[in-house]
Amino acid sequence: MTDDKILCEIYKSPRREEMYLYVDKRRGLAEVPEALLERFGKPQAALTLILTEDKLLARAKAADVMAAIRDKGYYFQLPPAREEYMLDLYRAPTEARY
Repeated sequence: MTDDKILCEIYKSPRREEMYLYVDKRRGLAEVPEALLERFGKPQAALTLILTEDKLLARAKAADVMAAIRDKGYYFQLPPAREEYMLDLYRAPTEARY
C-alpha cells in the first residue's frame, strides 16, 4: 500500500462494547503495548478495510487514525461517553413506591 492508503485491520474488545483497535494489517498487533492488550482483552477481528483520508468512519477522522497507525502502530478507540440523561436510567429506583 502507498502512504495515502493503509490496509487496516480492526479488532473489537471482548471486555467492553464499542472499544476498538485499528492496526496496519501487515504489521498486526506487534506494536501494541502489552499493558493495552491486557486492558483490551484478547482482540477479536471485526473488519478489514482499505483506509484512506477521505474514508468516513463512525467516530473518528480517518486522517487521525492513519496518522496514529503510522506514528504509534495502532489507533485505540474508546467507547463514547454516556450522556448524563442516560446515566439517570441506572440511578432510578427499581421498585415501585405507592
